[in-house]
Amino acid sequence: MHLPAVGVTLPVMEPDIDPATLRTWAEAIDAGPFSSLAFGERIAFDNPDLLTLLGAVAAWTERVPITTTVVVPQLHDPVLLAKALATADRLCGGRLSVGLGVGGREEDYAAVSADWSTRRIADLDERVDTMRRVWAGENLTGATRAVGPPPHRPGGPALLIGSHGRRTVAAAAAWADGLAGMSLDLDLAATAELFDVARAAWADARRPAPRLTTSFWFALAETTDDPRGQIHRHLRHYMNWIPAEYVDALAPSAGFAGTVAELRELLARFAEVGADEVQLIPTSDDPRQLDVLTELR
Repeated sequence: MHLPAVGVTLPVMEPDIDPATLRTWAEAIDAGPFSSLAFGERIAFDNPDLLTLLGAVAAWTERVPITTTVVVPQLHDPVLLAKALATADRLCGGRLSVGLGVGGREEDYAAVSADWSTRRIADLDERVDTMRRVWAGENLTGATRAVGPPPHRPGGPALLIGSHGRRTVAAAAAWADGLAGMSLDLDLAATAELFDVARAAWADARRPAPRLTTSFWFALAETTDDPRGQIHRHLRHYMNWIPAEYVDALAPSAGFAGTVAELRELLARFAEVGADEVQLIPTSDDPRQLDVLTELR
């Protein structure tokens, strides 16, 4: 049975997550057979700041590639964001990949006084161009020195477009190295369609074939008596910006709830539609899940 590479997301969106738990997860992912360690960004929430956490994760790990899923550049000054990401890339020795997207939560924009009207692919393109120019050593600020440090890798970390939208994915072919996808309901046909859009767009742009990744929530029967209930509880906390009745309607079909053997079969189906990597998003901070996931291989 052929499986894609399997990465794991830190449980940063769990309530009351503490540094010791995050370090336990990071070190276990680094020691395990996993292909990446991922985590995402929210502003108006109680999760750790993504850019600060990048430094800690770089120190806690030695092997595993680190991926942001995703950063929203419109919530940051692009020069400062370029500096922070270049610093993280140096701290982890070039293991960083950066998922970028426009975001979907107006409250995050409002929290940092960002302009919601900039939630467009054209604005994302502009910020990517600024970051790439900073990483190339251009002096964009008129200061006595260009903004540094330079990233570990010439040109900066690999960039992935984080989006469900076909038009957004296609437009990102000009600058992205691949796709950081997300499957809410494990719709393999929709995932395959988005992968096809990416392949065609990258080919039209005369770019190397894109790296195709996706992710989904999971809960394992080996670590909880109620895996579907665990996902539901997680979504009630995480999706707090959505009316509860909509979350309750989504929860019965969201993500994966079952045994590790069933998860293995599902991952094989994602490999069949072309996924290079699947990043599993925990719905609990119980580190026993990582021990069970090692049985996938």
